[in-house]
Amino acid sequence: MTEQIKKKLQDEINTLEHELSHELPKELKKAVALGDLSENAEYHMAKQRQEFVKARLRQLGRRLADLSLINMNNIPKDKVGLGSTVRVYDNTKNEEVEYKLVTSEESDVAAGRISTTSPIGKALLNKKVGDSAIVVTPNGNREMDILTLTTIHDQAAAE
Repeated sequence: MTEQIKKKLQDEINTLEHELSHELPKELKKAVALGDLSENAEYHMAKQRQEFVKARLRQLGRRLADLSLINMNNIPKDKVGLGSTVRVYDNTKNEEVEYKLVTSEESDVAAGRISTTSPIGKALLNKKVGDSAIVVTPNGNREMDILTLTTIHDQAAAE
């Protein structure tokens, strides 16, 4: 799971590094050739893009480092954690819902893939079957009862 994300992030890093070292210098050189830099929109846009690319590269580098620190041994085997699939009963909506807890890069709420950093994800972390979780939302608190749990370890053993 994390290997796919790392590859995706590394691909974006490679693309941005190419832009930073090849394409942007050409754009800046062309813009400088146009003359007066104080009123040169092309130059200012290229400089802004250069700063954005540098900031994004720093952000991606930090995220890649964070993902490298994920240790499968630290993910609980009997509680909700990264990679877990959880079926809950949402007492507020009176319905059963299934969520898979994933990293923020993989989250897709419509597909039931929620980030471990989302309000629901945070509330479910470290809960067991039979536990209740209180989700704090802007519209008020929601209570969810954990009905079933399949951890990332259970899924790996089944494959």
